[in-house]
Amino acid sequence: MNEPTKAQRRARTLVAGQRILVRRLSTRATAWVRAGRRDDLDGVAAILGCILRVAILGGAAYGAWWLVRRWPVILWAAVPLWLWAAVRALDHDEKEATAEEPPPVATRDAVVQLLHEVLGDRPAVHLSEVLEHLQSKGQGKGWKVADLRARLEALGIPVELKVKVGRKGPTRGVLKAALPPLSQPEETEPSTTPSPTV
Repeated sequence: MNEPTKAQRRARTLVAGQRILVRRLSTRATAWVRAGRRDDLDGVAAILGCILRVAILGGAAYGAWWLVRRWPVILWAAVPLWLWAAVRALDHDEKEATAEEPPPVATRDAVVQLLHEVLGDRPAVHLSEVLEHLQSKGQGKGWKVADLRARLEALGIPVELKVKVGRKGPTRGVLKAALPPLSQPEETEPSTTPSPTV
């Protein structure tokens, strides 16, 4: 079988880069729409923000289509920019693939320990406070409350829909009574390894 020519290699690079770029843009758009959901509301009211964001994206797509139909000359600038972004996306993807391994996933016991630490003497804690605690330690960067909730539920840790803490309104949280008690640590030397992320 003949080796691909230089032009074929470049074409394959552009195709691969465009796939990565489209996937990345789709992921970001989906995350942006999901971030519009209100955890402190129920029913249709909770997803009004998502509906508005979908409408904004639809309007932006229609506006771009209208501009190209009205002034096709825009494509002379848009196409090179798109191809440049595709090549950059491929380079970035390759760098991520060779990056160091992610930190170990936390065990259920480690997460329970973390929750007890944030709870202190209180009977409950909001997930937003747990997330702030994690991010203050450099973990959970870019997470939303929904991301934390999904990880806790995947570990079998119950998340309540409406928890009231102090004067704050009821929202998703964890009850201390629903958590297993902390196990007594064994008498060992303190570990120097970083704590794993949730």
